[in-house]
Amino acid sequence: MAPKNILVLIPARFDSTRFPGKPLALIAGKPMIQWVYERVSLSSSGLINFNVCVVTDHEKVKEAVEAFAGKVCLVDDETESGTERIALALERHFKQKNYDLVINVQGDEPLIIPKIIEDLCQFHLGSDFDITTVVREDNEIGKDPNTVKAIYCPSSGRCLYFSRSEIPFDRHQSRENFYAHVGIYSFKPEALKSFCEFPVGHYEKIESLEQLRALENGLTIGAIKVNERLQGVDTPEDIAKVEEKLK
Repeated sequence: MAPKNILVLIPARFDSTRFPGKPLALIAGKPMIQWVYERVSLSSSGLINFNVCVVTDHEKVKEAVEAFAGKVCLVDDETESGTERIALALERHFKQKNYDLVINVQGDEPLIIPKIIEDLCQFHLGSDFDITTVVREDNEIGKDPNTVKAIYCPSSGRCLYFSRSEIPFDRHQSRENFYAHVGIYSFKPEALKSFCEFPVGHYEKIESLEQLRALENGLTIGAIKVNERLQGVDTPEDIAKVEEKLK
């Protein structure tokens, strides 16, 4: 069996609204983007070659990645999302490589677990889904709009919808089969290209969730279920939480 080639791209935007310069924020003495890159680079799975690269819009991030000998490419176009940025990176820097999958890992997940990436990759390669992602069962998911909920079918692995609202409506108060979305994506290269050619979707605008653009245009999204609760970094206050977990 020929080895599969997987491209893992880590979008790292410098000017975050809530946390300017976030990719370079120090966590236990190392820039956050270095933590993400090094943990992702630990991914290994049989006949699969993982190629990891940071995609950034800023020279300072590029210089920081080069300082720890990481791979990085600069895409400083104005884009609506990290997904569009990685699509531009694929087109400009990796088009001739014929990757089987492109995986998008957010640059603010310093505690990302390599096995999640490995399992997501294996699942996607063995499925017919255009896009795959990750969900976590959370029966106390709450109404926080910053926690995205997924309508996920365990029997098929398919995601039917994503929302900031508390879905599905729990009429019988069973508190079972609620899923939180974990923002890691695996794309078939042609699906990534198609996604970025679609106009912004109706429900995407309402919910401000770009994955709804894919569903509105007929792309299929599957998911693996994980038990781990990751600690991402959205605000400066989250740095202390990550450092505590590292201890």
